Parts: sequence; structure tokens; C-alpha cells
Amino acid sequence: MTAQAAAAEYGLAELNKEKGIGGVGTVMHRDVPQIDMSDFDNRKGEIADQLWDAATRIGFFQLINHGIPQSQIDAAFDMTAKFFDLPEETKAQYPLGKGTNAGWEYKAQVRPSTGTADNKESYQITTPRMAGLWPRGSELAGFKATMLAFERANWALGMQVLSCFAMKLGFEPDFFTDAHDPLSPEYQSTLRLIHYLPMENAKPDDFKGWRAGAHTDFDCLTLLHQRVGQGGLQLCPGKESDGELAWTDVEPKAGVVTCNIGDMLMRWSDDQLLSTLHRVRMPAAHEYLGPRYSLPFFCQANKDAIIKGPGGKYEPITAHDYLQQRIAANRL
Repeated sequence: MTAQAAAAEYGLAELNKEKGIGGVGTVMHRDVPQIDMSDFDNRKGEIADQLWDAATRIGFFQLINHGIPQSQIDAAFDMTAKFFDLPEETKAQYPLGKGTNAGWEYKAQVRPSTGTADNKESYQITTPRMAGLWPRGSELAGFKATMLAFERANWALGMQVLSCFAMKLGFEPDFFTDAHDPLSPEYQSTLRLIHYLPMENAKPDDFKGWRAGAHTDFDCLTLLHQRVGQGGLQLCPGKESDGELAWTDVEPKAGVVTCNIGDMLMRWSDDQLLSTLHRVRMPAAHEYLGPRYSLPFFCQANKDAIIKGPGGKYEPITAHDYLQQRIAANRL
């Protein structure tokens, strides 16, 4: 398929990056910058410089001393495992609605890079769209309170990071905070609970696919929580000199939030900030084969926000229209 045809099929040129990149490629080491968020108000200029450098070079970085207590992260993971342990008929009461990015889905996300469904199930929390989608207390006590608190903690951290990018792009300090207003009915940032299916009894052919095929994220900024010992995330800033994609493992570490720039912010920055390909590989036979859980929070601008870069490189588009085109392309 030509780039022009791909753009016509999917509606956005960003998706061309995902076509035809389902191969294994090679593996190489890269340093993923770690950025200390402590004493944020007094160190904001220094932190902004470090974030800008990482986001313009590799599109990935890791936050330490970020302010979300490990006990809160552990509680969110424990509640996530309990949710996915619920009977399928219980989870099926809370299905993901088309175009809503809220609710439960099972092996439904098809990547343009692979043409096959990711080997996972997930549950999306987008707060204005959750009517009728929360499990009842009799099914999973404490779930709603735990997840709402965790959602808001990630939102606050994400807004700190985005305020640094606003500074660097010449926007007002709270530009991105206003564009991600959680009190607005147009709010569409999403906390996603992901359960990658276990591989203990898998057949050899089952290991040939991907837990999550290569892709870029739709949003402005992704904050990802991983569990130590449950690896598989790989990033790829681009092709090497021989034309082959070279992937780098991003191992889970205690106390670390792994972040990446999404397509929405790349466009908003007139392509200065890099939205980087990433995927979740299958484990090798000698590695941990149990279930893998991850908790990404997607900072996605409110539906009525207008995406327009400081230099006007692209035509303005609402965040709603942008996100709907990206979601639709991954569930063709």
C-alpha cells in the first residue's frame, strides 16, 4: 500500500508509521533518560530542559521521585488483578462502547502494524463516560474509589510534565492543564488497566505473535506503570543505518514511571517532540510466563481543545476528531 493510500484508509498520516513494521527487527541498548521530579516548583526550569532533551531525542523518559506513593501504585495493581480475575460474564456487563474509550474489551485491539489482535484484555476508565461501567461493590469492593484516586494522581503528574513542555513551546503555563480539564464533560484522558494473557501452557506457534504490536500512542503524553519482573516493553526511535528497525528493552524498575510522547503532542509541537514506536514482545521460553499487568494513563486533550502548533505546521483539528480517527484505525 502506498503512503497516500494508507493515509486515505486510516485518515491520518501518523498511521503510516505503523504499516508494515510487524517484523522482529534487531535489539540494541539505548539509554532511556531518568528525570528527577523532586522539588518541582523550584527546579522546574532544570526539569523542563531535561524533559525537552529526552522528548526531542528519543521520545521516551522515566520519572523518579514523582510523588505517587508506591503503596498507591501497588494497590492499583492489586485491584487490577482482582478485576481481571472476575468471571468473563461479569466483565462482559461493562463492555467498551464504540468510540467511547471506556469499558472492558478482550483481544479486540488490532494494530495496523500486524493486522492481528493484541494478546490482551483491558478496561478503560474515562471518567465522564463511565455511567453503568463500574463493577458493583458486591462484585469488587473498593475498585471505583481506588481507581478514581489513582487516575487523579496520574493526571496531576502528567500536568506537571506537560507544563514543562508548555514553557518550552511558548504557551501559557497552564495551557495543557486547561486543555485537559477533568471537570469538563469534554474530558477524555484515560486510565487503562491491561492484562496480557499468561503463556505458561502456550504452544510454540503462540510465541510468534506480539502481546501488543508496534504502534505509537494517540495522546499527548503516556505515563506507564509496570510491575518489576513483568517485562516486555520495547521502544524504537527509528531505523538504523542498515534500514532495519532496532528495538530497545525498557525493563520495569521500582519507583519509576515510564513516559512517552504521543502523536497528539507531536503534532501540537509541530513535530519537535517525538512520538516513538513501541511494542510489547512475547516472553522467551526461559523468562517469566505468567500474566503481565500494566497501567498506562493517557493524557488526551479534551474533545473541544484545538490542536494547533506554535508555528502552524498543520491545519487545526479538534482533539475529538483527532482521537476518534486514531481509535477507529486500531479497531478496523
